[in-house]
Amino acid sequence: MKEQKYILENSNSFELKDIFECGQCFRWNKEENENSYTGVFKGNVLNVKKENNKVIFEGKCVGDIKEVCRDYFDLDTDYDEIKEKLAKIDDYLKESTKYGKGIRILHQDLWETIISFIISANNNIPRIKGIIERISKKYGNKIEFNGKEYYAFPTIQELGKATVEDLRALGLGFRDKRVYDTTKIFLDNKMTLKELEEEQDTDILREKLMELPGVGGKVADCIMLFGLKKFNVFPVDVWVRRVMNELYIKEEDETKVKKEYLQALAKEKYKDLAGLAQQYLFYQRRDIG
Repeated sequence: MKEQKYILENSNSFELKDIFECGQCFRWNKEENENSYTGVFKGNVLNVKKENNKVIFEGKCVGDIKEVCRDYFDLDTDYDEIKEKLAKIDDYLKESTKYGKGIRILHQDLWETIISFIISANNNIPRIKGIIERISKKYGNKIEFNGKEYYAFPTIQELGKATVEDLRALGLGFRDKRVYDTTKIFLDNKMTLKELEEEQDTDILREKLMELPGVGGKVADCIMLFGLKKFNVFPVDVWVRRVMNELYIKEEDETKVKKEYLQALAKEKYKDLAGLAQQYLFYQRRDIG
């Protein structure tokens, strides 16, 4: 791989913090002393910075950097149009789309997304990032860029070399067996990434994903939204339940609000943009506390 550079001109709806810190990804880190982020994805290492209205991508890529960026950063989707549609739904969405104006849903590697969100269960973002980094360093391929070493997320075959004990030593806790068993399912072709990618029905897809150890409804929805670009799914966590209750339901005890009710409400209000609405609402609510 050789170093490449690509400059995106007139970059509307592209803000680094909004994209990399909205909870959708775990391999991007802000560089100290400069307004840029460096990340590892799909065997690529990129540094991304924004100057005025230009986004500058520099790194080592598998293939042409422009095509890599267009796919991963979903550059062919008109997020201005999406925000306009959501803003018309109600004032809450109007405010949230302004707050998270630069969010884009990344087109992440499906295998990495599955394992990452199994690891995310009952976990916090710094710890999730640390676990994924250790897994990648132990089993993934090394990539050198800007005088530093980075590691690609391991393939199914590479992660298949790990025992439960190996994973436990990397700090996975109770998730070690889940990651091991999930990897074994794909290694043995009891489920394939191709069949998940080809399934168009989100209800069937959710059921298939929930057959994997450690994948419940919320994790399945995150995998569909962030790994398969199913914009109509609506992952519900504590922050989403809280904001939806505060805005629309007004139940005194928010924990009594059922996930199924929230998802039905989201489908009714946000239609096929429910997943994007979720990201704007989640990001604003978690950010301002």
